[in-house]
Amino acid sequence: MVKTIEYMDGVVRMIDQTRLPSETVFVDCKTIEDVGEAIRGMVIRGAPAIGVAAAMGISLGANAIDAADYNTFMAQLEQQCAKLGQARPTAVNLKWAIDRMLTVTKAHSHLSVSDIKQRLKQEAMAIYTEDIATNEKMGGFGQSLIEDNSTILTHCNAGALATAGFGTALGVVRAAVNAGKNVRVLANETRPFLQGARLTAWELKEDNIPVKLITDNMCGHFMRKQEIDVVVVGADRIAANGDVANKIGTYMVAVMARQHGIPFYVAAPVSTLDLTLASGDAIPIEERSAEEVVTLNKQRIAPEGVDASHPAFDVTPNEFVTAIITERGIARPPYTESLKALAGAS
Repeated sequence: MVKTIEYMDGVVRMIDQTRLPSETVFVDCKTIEDVGEAIRGMVIRGAPAIGVAAAMGISLGANAIDAADYNTFMAQLEQQCAKLGQARPTAVNLKWAIDRMLTVTKAHSHLSVSDIKQRLKQEAMAIYTEDIATNEKMGGFGQSLIEDNSTILTHCNAGALATAGFGTALGVVRAAVNAGKNVRVLANETRPFLQGARLTAWELKEDNIPVKLITDNMCGHFMRKQEIDVVVVGADRIAANGDVANKIGTYMVAVMARQHGIPFYVAAPVSTLDLTLASGDAIPIEERSAEEVVTLNKQRIAPEGVDASHPAFDVTPNEFVTAIITERGIARPPYTESLKALAGAS
């Protein structure tokens, strides 16, 4: 399994996901600004991976600060973090990682600036290690919901590429395979950025897990033919009531799954929960460039002068979500109670 991101010798190295599957290219980020641009440009994407990248980027930014005293150092670090936090608004893991790194900085204000910088690097690596362990635990819980000989539909990419490793939704798939279950995956292509076609299909092919690519408008057809047993997707933010923000198109999949009596599961770490939001109505939805809609592989597919809309995410209301799989267990309705219990668990 390819490493999504690494931190070594003052460089954050990440696989350039915009270049997959045609070529495997790595990008070296040497500054926090480089990391921010990689997040904004979707060189790295997926809520957990964004969180890990942010933590590593903050460590790079901290190392570049020339300050002798804590107050000066902290003021500059907060400025860097404020700018980084604007890279992508929907994935709550970005804010989660920034808050965690700033909390660590404040907790060690008694140390020298040099020691604080070292402590921040240690925290970034801890976030990286924890993410992989979290995904493996999540996979263990999730695979218990997958029966042998199942066909699993997934939307977008919630695999190793969207995390530090193993994956959330695809972590459930991998855990099911590791448990000896025979599973197959139908991967929605996920227009307009084609994460399903380019990334999910590539990951599963690399792991020799049977995968068949379908266009986004085909999944209703396969559900009606009873060729899909379960849907598993990831999430970028989950509100207190269980409303789920995920890649645009997820809502339609959930509605169709409900219509056909197919379980719709969401796999996401506790860090993706945003219990400060009562419902998904308050989740900010990132608007990306219309150029990503009217072009394909940099070739225009719509007439010149035709405008396009590009919300990068949609919100699936909680009534369409069968269960939410986390590293601390499986939450079921009513989510206002079950998610709060999992968030408070240690």
